[in-house]
Amino acid sequence: MIIESVVLRHVRMPLRSTFEISSSRSDDRDCILLEVIADGVVGYGECVADRDPGYSYETVGTSWHILKEFLIPAVLGRDYIEPGDVQNTAQFIKGHLMSKAAVEMALWDIKGKQEGRSLRNLLGGIRSKVDVGVSVGIQASPQVLVNTVQDYINQGYRRIKIKIKPQKDIEETQAVRKAFPDILLQVDANSAYTLESADTLKPLDDLNLLLIEQPLNEDDIIDHAQLQSKFRTAICLDESILSVRHARQALDLGACRIINIKPGRVGGISQAMLIHDYCYKRNIPVWCGGMLETGVGRAANLALASLPGFTLPGDISATERYYFEDITQQWFILNSDSTITVPDKPGLGIDIDMKNLNKYTLEKLALP
Repeated sequence: MIIESVVLRHVRMPLRSTFEISSSRSDDRDCILLEVIADGVVGYGECVADRDPGYSYETVGTSWHILKEFLIPAVLGRDYIEPGDVQNTAQFIKGHLMSKAAVEMALWDIKGKQEGRSLRNLLGGIRSKVDVGVSVGIQASPQVLVNTVQDYINQGYRRIKIKIKPQKDIEETQAVRKAFPDILLQVDANSAYTLESADTLKPLDDLNLLLIEQPLNEDDIIDHAQLQSKFRTAICLDESILSVRHARQALDLGACRIINIKPGRVGGISQAMLIHDYCYKRNIPVWCGGMLETGVGRAANLALASLPGFTLPGDISATERYYFEDITQQWFILNSDSTITVPDKPGLGIDIDMKNLNKYTLEKLALP
């Protein structure tokens, strides 16, 4: 695959409802969409960096800079045999994993189209449908949260994740568990606690949760190990895991028992597969996290989650959970068994809705 040209688009799409986590609050979703042409074939990649640095230091602004000034000039004219080979070219760039992941995603799309194979087939996925859940942002009160969860359960979701932060944690989770004693339930703190303040989460141990996700800061691997030793409930790491090396260190230290894998966070699908394979060999459950992706990133996540080690439902909700309309012609729908069907067309298996893409594009740049 010889990369001939790349088009960057800064896209902003309104969310159906405000989405609040411990560190930020969003009414719309920003991302960068890449259109890469190699050997005359067009592939698409989504950079999941958001407008604000609440989840990561990477933002649309920093990613646009890295892609425009460094990464795309480095890959233009290069001949790649496998999509993951772009990682070698990008080694000179420290960090900025979401930018790297977007370029690699586009190459997977191109490879699949060239070979007439779906991304699921290219990755060795074993499922045509994957179990999914829904992530529920912080709500105004426990009762509002219960009502919101009830609505998602009525839609067919069988796994619920609720966002928590100090003063918005125990009472809320207890209310949801009381209202829905049998639902698969987990919580996500997005690094809102310290080792000392996390002791207030101990009542969660009595609520039969699937996991407690990322309670401490991303660089607090040792503190997470101390915290896990105090809890029966499994701790899951998200922001802390940026590579297979981090996964090994966290598991060896006992910092977690479950790992969330997001291809954007770890630098690409090839890197996500390395973490998956490592955890699979160690019999560690993994699941696919979400970043409010458009249909482009959602399609890639579904293919990744079809791998055998993804044994827990992912945050890959139906399109309508987040958007009134999408930039892909495909509208991902929740099946009656709380699954979403993995695309089976070549590449990512999606077609771009150019009318909507142009509607939501704030800035466009063609390189070279």
